[in-house]
Amino acid sequence: MPAQQQRNAAADSHTALIGIGANIGDPQDQVNSAIATIARLPHTVVMRSSSLYRSAPVGKTDQPDFINATALITTGLEPEDLLSALFEIEHNHGRVRSVRNGPRTLDLDLLLYDDRVIDTPGLCVPHPRMHERRFVLEPTLEIAPDCVIPGRGLARELLALIRDQPVERLPW
Repeated sequence: MPAQQQRNAAADSHTALIGIGANIGDPQDQVNSAIATIARLPHTVVMRSSSLYRSAPVGKTDQPDFINATALITTGLEPEDLLSALFEIEHNHGRVRSVRNGPRTLDLDLLLYDDRVIDTPGLCVPHPRMHERRFVLEPTLEIAPDCVIPGRGLARELLALIRDQPVERLPW
C-alpha cells in the first residue's frame, strides 16, 4: 500500500472495546467464535482479546453463569455501523432478544469507541453500566491496563470499588 494510502487508512481507524458474553449453548465456544467473527468484519482488526471469565448473572439471577471476555479492536466502521454488525453477529449465533437480562447464546456490547461519548436512542457509549461490572472491568484491564472510561475515570480505580463481585478467570 502506498504511504499516502497507509496514512489515510490510519486516520480513518478507530479503537473500540467490545464486551462479549454467553450463558447458554456452549458459552466458551460462543465467545471464542464471536471474537473470530469480529476479526472478519470489514476494516477491523482484533488487537487483543482477554482470557475467559465466569460470572454470576446480574439482574435476572435464575439462569446459568456467564462466560465473559473483552476484545480491543481497531476499525474503520463508524459506531452505528459497528453496533449493527455486532447485532448481526449475535443474531447469527442464535441470539433472541425476548427477556431483558435473560439467558443468551451471545451478547456483544460496544463498550468504548475511541474516547467518544455517544448518547443516542440506539447507542450509548461508554456503555452505561460497564464501570459497575467486574466481569467487564477485569478482562478489560487484562488487555488495556491504562483504560480510561470517559466521564468515569481509570478503569483500575473503578474496579477497586467492586472487587466484591464474584468473577473467576478461567484457565487457558
